[in-house]
Amino acid sequence: MNRLLLHPAIRPGVFLFALTPFLWLAYAALADTSGTLGANPAETLIRNTGELALRFLCATLAITPLRHWTGWQALARLRRMLGLFAFFYASVHFLCFAWLDMGLDLQAMLADIAKRPFILVGTAALLGMLPLAATSFNRAIKALGARRWQVLHRAVYGVAGLALLHFFWMRAGKNDFADVAVYGAVIGVLLGWRVWRKWRPITS
Repeated sequence: MNRLLLHPAIRPGVFLFALTPFLWLAYAALADTSGTLGANPAETLIRNTGELALRFLCATLAITPLRHWTGWQALARLRRMLGLFAFFYASVHFLCFAWLDMGLDLQAMLADIAKRPFILVGTAALLGMLPLAATSFNRAIKALGARRWQVLHRAVYGVAGLALLHFFWMRAGKNDFADVAVYGAVIGVLLGWRVWRKWRPITS
């Protein structure tokens, strides 16, 4: 499997797979008039891009445990791309909110962020992802130094918690917690594994 993951076609294939949901949503929003996005296209776009961001965040967090569980070290080659796609979809999610919900009215956006906790938390998660995306390249790693870079990128754990809380509060208004429970379980396992691994030598 390691050899397969090192194949030159894997990275372009994963890139195309990750980009496909965006291309479909963009097509549905711009060219399809058959009601594919439902009665409220703006809400559909905001909801779907937000969930895509959460899924790619989970996928990024899953790389390290999967490497340890399977021995497929070449999975690490995909982590940066998945993390950048999480940031990409989170940015599109925020853009859909700012454009389709707020009409790009900065004053209205700031008032809404301050008034509604779930939007405040979601904005904080996006801002937390910004320095991670900006320092995800080799030049940034060299400039920061490997240790400082690793410390900075541990902020992704806090981002995951904020993203999950944002999703929970958003779904709480509709009393719909089924998907929240699934994402919560996935993130709980992925972060719990890290805590267990860190403290295992001390407790054993």
